[in-house]
Amino acid sequence: MDSERRTAQVVGILFIVATVASIAGSVVLGSVLEQDDFLLGLDAHAAQVTLAAGLFLIAATSAVATAFLLFPILRRHAEGLAAGYIALRTFENVFYVAGSVSLLAMLTVSQNGSLGSAGPPDVALLGAALQAVRSWAVVLGTLIFFGLGCVVLNTILFQSRLVPRWLSGWGLLGAAGVSTYGVAGLLGYGTELGSPLMLLAMPIALQEMVFAGWLLVKGLEPRERRLTPSATPHVPVAA
Repeated sequence: MDSERRTAQVVGILFIVATVASIAGSVVLGSVLEQDDFLLGLDAHAAQVTLAAGLFLIAATSAVATAFLLFPILRRHAEGLAAGYIALRTFENVFYVAGSVSLLAMLTVSQNGSLGSAGPPDVALLGAALQAVRSWAVVLGTLIFFGLGCVVLNTILFQSRLVPRWLSGWGLLGAAGVSTYGVAGLLGYGTELGSPLMLLAMPIALQEMVFAGWLLVKGLEPRERRLTPSATPHVPVAA
């Protein structure tokens, strides 16, 4: 197995890890942040919040690693776009980490003994401020920059035919959907877990899993190489 094939397989695994960790983090976190005075009771969910933050950090690290691992392959086909892909995934990672840190900050504030002496309006205001930080980090990082990164990656894949065009074309359509979801968040529409707008992110989520499976099984090869038979030369045998 050549190094590019191994790289493709590692990238495929990282795509799966990033998606699974992100979904698991959201499930683990659940609805603990939905109450107006959630800060007062957040300490009781310390393990839950810490685990969720850790899963989000795993997702962030796995996602940005895919760009750096793919860069040597992608740059041969579109060096400028490949560098842009790294930049976009790095920005995504920064906001992903900021969202995780905001979760841990909420937990730290909830464990502060002086919080109980604050009035309900003050607690609600502080909770809303911390929530706003996390919400904007999610919108900018995991929707806007993620969507732009998907556009760049699948543009390179579509032009180079490193994967079938039906797969990269699906990725471009999915990127448009998740980017629209992010723009809706910028305009003030709900992007929380359970929002109907989440349906816009489903196509790219499914595409990334299919793409990951393709990388694990087939790797990244130009179309002409995939279509070239690998049969061994026929050598006639003397009678």
